Amino acid sequence: MSKKVVTFGEIMLRLTPPAHERFVQADSFNVIYGGGEANTAVSLANYGLDARFVTKLPDNPIGQAALNEVRRFGVNTDYIARGGDRLGIYYCENGASQRPSNVIYDRAHSAIAEAESADFDWEEIFADVDWFHYTGITPALSEQMSDVTLEAVKAAKKHGVKVSCDLNYRAKLWSRERAGQVMEGLMEYTDVVIANEEDAEMVFNIKSGSDITGGDLNVDGYKDVASQLIERFDLELVGSHLRISHSASRNGWLVILFDGENFVQSAKYDIHIIDRVGGGDSFAGGLIYSLVTGKDLQDAAEFGAAASCLKQSIPGDFNHVSVKEVETLAAGNASGRVKR
Repeated sequence: MSKKVVTFGEIMLRLTPPAHERFVQADSFNVIYGGGEANTAVSLANYGLDARFVTKLPDNPIGQAALNEVRRFGVNTDYIARGGDRLGIYYCENGASQRPSNVIYDRAHSAIAEAESADFDWEEIFADVDWFHYTGITPALSEQMSDVTLEAVKAAKKHGVKVSCDLNYRAKLWSRERAGQVMEGLMEYTDVVIANEEDAEMVFNIKSGSDITGGDLNVDGYKDVASQLIERFDLELVGSHLRISHSASRNGWLVILFDGENFVQSAKYDIHIIDRVGGGDSFAGGLIYSLVTGKDLQDAAEFGAAASCLKQSIPGDFNHVSVKEVETLAAGNASGRVKR
């Protein structure tokens, strides 16, 4: 029987100028749908799991288009609530070379931000489910979504479901103080945390010692960060993808995992980036898949790193790769030679 995973959060309409153009140049935008938890659900569906995405979408053609987009990649959409006035939008200008990417949000008063407890029947949603995944973006959307997310994790633990969270701090959505307060309450019901160097510091004031703008990667600092997170919140596992930004077009990339006793580090990849959006979400999908299918810690790190490396070669938010493709790269075949 396929493992069942539920993800919960916002899917948005992404508008991106074509061919790395700037906003001020563009006379058209490419339409893409995506969001942290939806991206993760698509990865898991691609890997053959029973992936279920929960959100609220406006009952109009734009909401339907977003629903159709995740559905066509095999994600179960049965528990998506309908209603509200609008789908959140964000504009993404893809960077290149030394010019960074730029994101502008237009997501206020979106359907999911104004959702209420009555929109989600968690008892039904979590029946027979193995894993629940959310991010720090979801409770940041509004006061009521903070409450709804807490209700969700409590219901998940009541049903014996493993819970993971990608901290994903967004300064444009809430303050560090508010994020720390809300996320600390959610950690009580969370088993696995994904936190990069910025998130751990911004949400919980835990510093790694990495200089993320200068290319200095302090892996030993992450051991201390992971240890502090596990000790503070009694977690089972902490994971992080570490990005070394040489430029907007070229990044170093690796994954670390720590379970309180064992620290593992993946192979390091040198990525020529096509689209970096969704890179962290594809790591989350790879990690969850690895854990629910019984991979050991080292293999989970290698699978998650390879999955997120491949994603950044693909335009759009979703990671359109198979288990075999990820495992091939994780095994060391990084040549990129044409398959014939």
